[in-house]
Amino acid sequence: MDKININELAMEELEKYIESIGEKKFHARQIFKWLHRIGVTSFDEMSDISKTLRDKLKDMAYIPNLEIIECQKSKKDGTMKFLIKLDDNTAIESVFMRYHHGNTLCVSTQVGCKMGCKFCASTKEGFERHLLASEIEGQILTVQRYTNERISNVVYMGIGEPLDNYENVVKSIRLINNPYGLGIGARHISLSTCGIVPMIYKLAEENIQCTLSISLHATTDEKRKEIMPIANKYSIEELLTACKEYIKITKRRISFEYALIYGENDSYEDAIALAKLLRGMIAHVNLIPVNEIKNGQYKKATEKSVEKFMNTLNSCGIVTTVRRELGSDIDAACGQLRKKYIESINK
Repeated sequence: MDKININELAMEELEKYIESIGEKKFHARQIFKWLHRIGVTSFDEMSDISKTLRDKLKDMAYIPNLEIIECQKSKKDGTMKFLIKLDDNTAIESVFMRYHHGNTLCVSTQVGCKMGCKFCASTKEGFERHLLASEIEGQILTVQRYTNERISNVVYMGIGEPLDNYENVVKSIRLINNPYGLGIGARHISLSTCGIVPMIYKLAEENIQCTLSISLHATTDEKRKEIMPIANKYSIEELLTACKEYIKITKRRISFEYALIYGENDSYEDAIALAKLLRGMIAHVNLIPVNEIKNGQYKKATEKSVEKFMNTLNSCGIVTTVRRELGSDIDAACGQLRKKYIESINK
């Protein structure tokens, strides 16, 4: 009989599973805490569970154990980038950042990415597979064990498009949010998407109070198509209509990410056009001076143009900030993460 990945089970699923193997339902809550709050890597560590039950679980289930292959630490700001091995010998990257409001982990949702955004390194080697919910949550548990520091904020902005892996991503948010597990509040969880319109409508109905971030990066369909292939499928009008519905249903503000590319989308006229697009919405704009990547074609906007762009939006009543750049010296900044194969690391 194949063993099950026990970390994939939500609380209700775990309760049913425990009863199905002839044990009392209340044990599920104990086991869930060990798996998702403490983050044990073996059943033997579950000290308040009987040996009989631990042995039964060892025979029928397994705990996935993500392995840190490499940790790089930024000399500029202390940001840490982790290369994490998965069971199939592929690897992803996660980024640990310290802020005054707590520690944040940027998690990956896929091995590679299909979306093809031209400013992003994650898509350069193509798409391999979706991550399971337990592999997404497992990045948090693994990094917490390594750093011995609690992670209080999670951003779904690593490798992959979260809404392209919808079911696993939503399940991972519910696991992370569960009070018997990590207990990270939904409002401390941000999900970034390039704009898969049908999934935005679907996410609005999930009743998850996370922050939705939309990668916009242009104010016209023509320009957006040059930067982001997803724009060939969904127009800016369709995307913003979905965003307005999301705001209406969730009563939550949306964050619009705008990567400032030198000579492409960083002019005063672009700022005015963006303000017109977002006027009347409960929105925040997060400006990101684009990070240069290997074999990339785009250059970072100048500090002067970034400041002017921000001031123009703010003067138009659009709350705007510039994202703090962290980990750029170790290729850990926005758009710089890549999937990797373990074989290439060992050579």
